[in-house]
This record gives sequence, C-alpha cells and structure tokens, in this order.
Amino acid sequence: MHKPISTHDMRLDKFAETAVKVGLGLAHGQELVMTAPIEALPLVRRITEHAYRAGASLVTTLFSDEEATLARYRFAPDDAFDTATGWLFDGMAAAYARGAARLAIAGEDPALLASQDPAKVARANRARSAAYKPAQKLIVGFDINWNIISYASPAWARTVFPNESEEVAVAKLWDAIFAASRIDAEDPIAAWTNHNDSLHARAAHLNNKRYSALHFTGPGTDLTVGLADEHEWHGGSARAKNGITCNPNIPTEEVFTTPHRDRVSGHVSSTKPLSYQGTLIDKISVRFESGKIVEADAANGKDVLSKVLETDVGSRHLGEVALVPFSSPISKSGLLFYNTLFDENAASHIALGQSYSQCFINGGSLSPEELAARGANNSLIHIDWMIGSGEIDVDGITATGKAEPLMRKGEWV
Repeated sequence: MHKPISTHDMRLDKFAETAVKVGLGLAHGQELVMTAPIEALPLVRRITEHAYRAGASLVTTLFSDEEATLARYRFAPDDAFDTATGWLFDGMAAAYARGAARLAIAGEDPALLASQDPAKVARANRARSAAYKPAQKLIVGFDINWNIISYASPAWARTVFPNESEEVAVAKLWDAIFAASRIDAEDPIAAWTNHNDSLHARAAHLNNKRYSALHFTGPGTDLTVGLADEHEWHGGSARAKNGITCNPNIPTEEVFTTPHRDRVSGHVSSTKPLSYQGTLIDKISVRFESGKIVEADAANGKDVLSKVLETDVGSRHLGEVALVPFSSPISKSGLLFYNTLFDENAASHIALGQSYSQCFINGGSLSPEELAARGANNSLIHIDWMIGSGEIDVDGITATGKAEPLMRKGEWV
C-alpha cells in the first residue's frame, strides 16, 4: 500500500495543527498572542485558523521585519539604542496575566546583525530584556501555556545550505523542520504523545537518582555543575500553572533542570556555534569559579559574548543544564541549524541567566526569595549554548560524592 502523497501545504497545515494542539494545548475561550517574522505569514494564517477551530476567543499577531531592524542600526541616533517598546511588553504581560497563551515563531537571519556595532546590539538587547522582564517572568515561571516553533525563511535557509539555490535551500530546511518536529509521522499528535512519554520516563529516572552534581568531561571540557537544592528534572510536555499541558519547544529532545548558581566549577568549550540576536558566537570557552564565569573567550563574536556577560549580575551564572543524546534525530541529520531551538536539541547544553521555577519541587508555589535560597539564578537573559558531542562523557555525582556514568561518548549509558 503506497503512502499518501503529502504536499508542502498539507505538511504546513499539520505543523500548524500540531503547534496548537500539542505545543500550546490551547483551551476553549483562551486568547493567543503570537509573534512572528513577516515571512512566516503563511504559517501564521494556518495557526490562526487552527487556534479558532480549537476555540480561541482572539488571536493577536505581532510581526517583525528584518529590513526595519537593520534600518534602526543604520540610521537611528545613538541614544535610540537604550529604548525599548515597554508599552508593548506591558500589554503582553497584561494579556498573559489574564490567561492568554503565547506562541513564538522563529526563523530570523542568524547573521542579521553580524556587521553591526556590538555595543549598540548589546544596548538594544539589554533595554529590550529589561522591558520584557514582566512578561518573561510569567513565561519562565510557567504561569501560562506557551510554545516556540520555527519557519524556514530564505535568509535562514541560505545560512544552513549555502551551496544551494534559495528555492532548494528553503525546501531542504522545511524538510528538516518537519522531520525534527515529527510532522512526517502518520499521526504527528500520537507521535508526540509517545515521545513525551519517553522524555518523562528519563526525567523520572533522574529525579529518583537525586544527583547533587553532573560532571562533564571531554575535549576542552572538565566541568562540574552542582544542581540546585530540591531541583526537579523535566522534559517534553508539562503542566502550566493555569492547568494546561503544553510542549514549550517543538522540536525537543532534552531533559533539563536547574544548576545551583554558586556551585559550578571548571572549564567548558562550546561544541556548536551560538546564534544570538543576529550574531554568530563560535568556539566559546569559559572558566567557572564558585558558579561564576571568571574567564571567557570566543573565536568569533567575542565582543558580543563579553557584552552579554555584562548584562547583569546573573548573566555570568547558569540557569539551566540539559542532557541530550548525540544520537538525537536533529544530531543525526548532520545539520548545523544556526538556531538555538534546533541546535540545543542536537547536544547537551547549559544556559546562562534566568532559571525556570518549574525545575524545583513545588516550584510554582515558591517565592523568588525561596527559589534563590535553593540556588535559582535571576537574570534578564536566558541563553542556551551547546557543550555536548560524541566525545563528551557525563557522570552523575551522588550526595556521597560517588560518580555514576550517565552518558558515554554522548549516549545514555
């Protein structure tokens, strides 16, 4: 029996349906706030349709435009880079506080701001992060159901497939996105149910172990990541404080938890480039003492990395550690996506900055002070970068100091 032919439009529609039903778990009568690059309009329209079919009361989309972003850096006065749309972010925070869901579509040019002044980029990012903090707090605190997916924009596709024509590059990138997002399965929603069950089982195993630390070793890396007191591992779908189960990231292959902000030591090297706010930062190497980055270098994008580390006190500390097998579908694709949503699911990773309250036992009921007392980090940023590969080993360190093998050559033991 031949498999039914699935056109791009059919796959895009399944992608939109999966984003609404699996990614968001959108509830009847719930509002949806969506952000997207203007190139993603075809996907936005399909998501909007499926959101209303699921019972959404209102879908509001905010678009970004790369040419308009570049115009700011080319023509705006110097003092403009300390300005952010606080009024807009206040409105978004108000929407989330009233129960709206959040969906972000990524797909920007990874190198959009590569030739712009790093100081201006850092100032603009800092201003935006500060203004977005009230909305971000509701997202990272898991007060609401939220989801991030991606759109194969031409600029992104050309970066991933530089030797192909634009048309071929976009088609190949869509194939990769659909495959990683399980859209090519006969029943994507059932495929996600099975995948979530596997990730939940892995997280449950780690929660039963109650390791006090993780030890990463390999080329350029000898890093001990102490885990926060009463930390909790998560992976796949999770229940938000509003009672709705969602998959925040599509795709996802990770199980993750919270490091203790003051218990990280040693050195570590990145294994994939980091695309951050339009700049590529490559070959990162840092050294930690008592949880804080005290030395940092990068072969490319060092100035931007330095500015990131100056964002606030918490930006030199970790807010997340995640384990991903080297044999994950995204890793096996052999592609470097230059997009954190995908590349972080090809390799184990750490994140600078803000912790997730959900990664604590009863974290949803803890105050900021109680979270801090357990080792949670607070920052305006949350930036994942990849430290895993087929050459990295990971041990779980018990409370008595015993090392137990967790990963060897990037694979679960």
